[in-house]
Amino acid sequence: MRVESGVMGLVAVFFGVVAPIYWFASGDPTGTSALVMTTLLGLLVAFYLSVVAKQIDARPEDRGEAEVVDGAGELGFFPPYSWWPLFTALSLSTMVIGVVFGWWLFIIGVGAGAIALVGFVYEYYRGFHAH
Repeated sequence: MRVESGVMGLVAVFFGVVAPIYWFASGDPTGTSALVMTTLLGLLVAFYLSVVAKQIDARPEDRGEAEVVDGAGELGFFPPYSWWPLFTALSLSTMVIGVVFGWWLFIIGVGAGAIALVGFVYEYYRGFHAH
């Protein structure tokens, strides 16, 4: 995590240098405020990653004397294919179109969205990919 916090610190420094240059070159308050907020976001992420790096054991990526074997093993659970994100997106688009064309369509989208969201959340509790 030390490497990641250093990268985010460099991002914050870069945008911190660019923000005043942009302000003096353009005088645009909107872009300048966006650059300042990007600087603060980079500082926030760098601070978080540095705090977490001090609280956890060093990963193999963080140790200079680590071997490739040290990183072997299971990395985590990666879900297989799923149709539920498609149905969730379709129901969201139905809700957005419902705001434009009629509230009855929005209500249909909410119903379909509730079904899609429940299916998305409980996908791994039943069926072929159940745990």
